[in-house]
Amino acid sequence: MITQSSAQAPRKGRAGKRVRILRAVGPDDQFGAAAPADADAADCRHAAAAAELALARQTYALRCRRHRFLSADLFGEPTWDILLDLFIAAHEGRRVPTTSACIGAHVPPTTALRWLRILEARGLVEREEDGRDGRRTFVKLSRRGLVAMTGFMQASLASLQLAVPELRGAQQEGFALAAE
Repeated sequence: MITQSSAQAPRKGRAGKRVRILRAVGPDDQFGAAAPADADAADCRHAAAAAELALARQTYALRCRRHRFLSADLFGEPTWDILLDLFIAAHEGRRVPTTSACIGAHVPPTTALRWLRILEARGLVEREEDGRDGRRTFVKLSRRGLVAMTGFMQASLASLQLAVPELRGAQQEGFALAAE
């Protein structure tokens, strides 16, 4: 199935040609790779994947940074933290041990394990045995989880692109936007 998201409007490639990124969602397509529209489609695909990864990293970092301003006990979304961590790991080609996924959820291990089981039951996460160490397992996003997270990142990037002119306008009007 090939779909076009709102974040993938036609744009100009390196050669100045108009390109349109199409997302192919199929069993052989790990990251929802684009069907080539022309020679620049691969470059656009890589740029889109890099933007999605950057957004996921920043989202995860912002979530971790909140406790500087507000008490950490006000927030609790271990499943979102797990999904973000696994999305980043998938793009970086890293394997995530179950214990690391639990630590990244910022909740007690028993709570994180419960949420991992729920994510697995819903088909968003898969477990893999470590071939070298029978005591260790890895977790990763399933195909369904990867497609869902990629879709969310694409929709978020599209929303941010719409907000950028308003953010620039706020800066010009004297509102300071600070990043840590």
